[in-house]
Amino acid sequence: MTERSMMIPTPDGACDASLHTPTGKGPWPAVIMYPDAGGVRATFHAMAQRLADLGYAVLLPNLYYRVGEFEPLDVRTVFTDPAERARLMGLASSVTEEGVARDTEAMLDFLAVQPEVTGTKVGTTGYCMGGSFALTAAGRFPDRVAAAASFHGGQIASTAPDSPHLLAGAMTAKVYIAGAENDASFGAEQFGRMSAALTDADVDHVLVTYPAAHGFAVPDNPTYDDNAAARHWQALEDLYASTLAAQ
Repeated sequence: MTERSMMIPTPDGACDASLHTPTGKGPWPAVIMYPDAGGVRATFHAMAQRLADLGYAVLLPNLYYRVGEFEPLDVRTVFTDPAERARLMGLASSVTEEGVARDTEAMLDFLAVQPEVTGTKVGTTGYCMGGSFALTAAGRFPDRVAAAASFHGGQIASTAPDSPHLLAGAMTAKVYIAGAENDASFGAEQFGRMSAALTDADVDHVLVTYPAAHGFAVPDNPTYDDNAAARHWQALEDLYASTLAAQ
């Protein structure tokens, strides 16, 4: 396994990121992994490497680069420590759909010229707020994204004018969305709205609810669920095998 640190020029500055690849001789199809609101930290480096070991070059970007350096968040305490929760909310407010879309375009351009990467299209996957960015990428860059996944993604079919479900008509990617039970950030109303948008646009998709709580796929989250996480890994493996492996 290998991990390479890098700075990616964007319209808003320079986004620090890491590129994770398998052991052996590449190149490999690329995947962009958008982290949850807790940001890049050890658990996401491990997740990116686990996905890379399936045969992909996985880019893990720090979406909070606009705020400068900061101490990593401890997601185990954000719901019990008011100061840590306030810090998380401050960081999360620094990112927008439009800003991350600009970042994504820069990431796509960057990946296209990396020696570790092959293929003209990438996959995306995102967690919590990252799920929204993964889906927006598919809608904003349909000629460059072959597969998009969202796990316990929040506000992915909201009433906001930049909600990713509104981009369904532009999507050509295969889409996999797994919501969580009793998740206020993606409840029954949003589920129905997303289902209608993807179905009406004839998007090849899977839209399911896992019997687990929000945060089920991320190991350092207090609501992490072994069974749901294993199901999520199998879904990613199947999704990318059917879309990226042939590149």
